[in-house]
Amino acid sequence: MAAPNPIQVQKYLSGIDYPASKDHVVSTAEQEGAPDDVLEALRAIPDGEYDAPTAVSSAVSDAG
Repeated sequence: MAAPNPIQVQKYLSGIDYPASKDHVVSTAEQEGAPDDVLEALRAIPDGEYDAPTAVSSAVSDAG
């Protein structure tokens, strides 16, 4: 599966406060109505704290 592009991912994380856990990132995307490909990509990132949107985007790219 190709990872969604960073703009797609960040579109569904616009209201998040960083640092944020993986669970918080995924739940925020779910609440914002992210499509399945974005949710699958976020669920595939490593557990941990993400300190900025770029950290989430990098993790999605690395996991994809």
